[in-house]
Amino acid sequence: QVQLVESGGGLVQAGGSLRLSCAASGSIFSISDMAWYRQTPGAQRELLAAIPRSGSPTYAGSVGGRFTISRDNIRNTMALQMNNLKPEDTAVYYCRADVRPSRTSAYRPFWGQGTQVTVSS
Repeated sequence: QVQLVESGGGLVQAGGSLRLSCAASGSIFSISDMAWYRQTPGAQRELLAAIPRSGSPTYAGSVGGRFTISRDNIRNTMALQMNNLKPEDTAVYYCRADVRPSRTSAYRPFWGQGTQVTVSS
C-alpha cells in the first residue's frame, strides 16, 4: 500500500509563511504528477499547484506568486512554500501523488490525510 503524510500546517498571522511537506512511502515503483489541494467546509477541493516528475510546475491564479511547489524525486517528497498568507488561505491542505505501485500496475492517485492551515487577521 501507498501512504502520503502531510506535515507543516498550523496557525500563522496574515503576511506570514508556512512550509508544508508531503512524504510518500510504501509500495512505490514510480510517481508521476504530484499536487497540492485545499478545501474549506462546504466547498469543493481546490487544486493549488501541480508539478510533474520533470518539467515546470503550474499554479492556480489565487496562489501564483505567493506559493511555490517543489519535489524531491529521490526521497519521494513534495513541499509547498506559502508566503504572504491571507485569512482566505485558511483551509485543510491535501497532497496528491499519482503512483505506480509496481512495474505491472498503472498510475493511480493517492491522497494524504490533510493538514490544517489557519491564517489569522
